[in-house]
Amino acid sequence: MSGLEADQAHEHLHWIKSSHSGPDGGDCVEVAAVLGGVRVRVRDSKRVHGAVLTFSAAEWAQLTAPSRRG
Repeated sequence: MSGLEADQAHEHLHWIKSSHSGPDGGDCVEVAAVLGGVRVRVRDSKRVHGAVLTFSAAEWAQLTAPSRRG
C-alpha cells in the first residue's frame, strides 16, 4: 500500500474520542480499530490529517492498562 493509499484509508476509519475529552475537542487523541481490532491507530484530534501511530492490539493493551486500572 502506498503512502497515499494509507492516508486515504485513515479517512474511512471510525475514529472515537474518550468520553473524558473536553467539549471543545481540544487536547485529545482519537483511536480507530483496524483489521477487526488486530491493530489500533491513534491520531491528534486537532490534526486529523497529520501523523497516525499504529499499535498492535497487545501493544495498545499494554499502553492503556494503567489508565484502565485507575
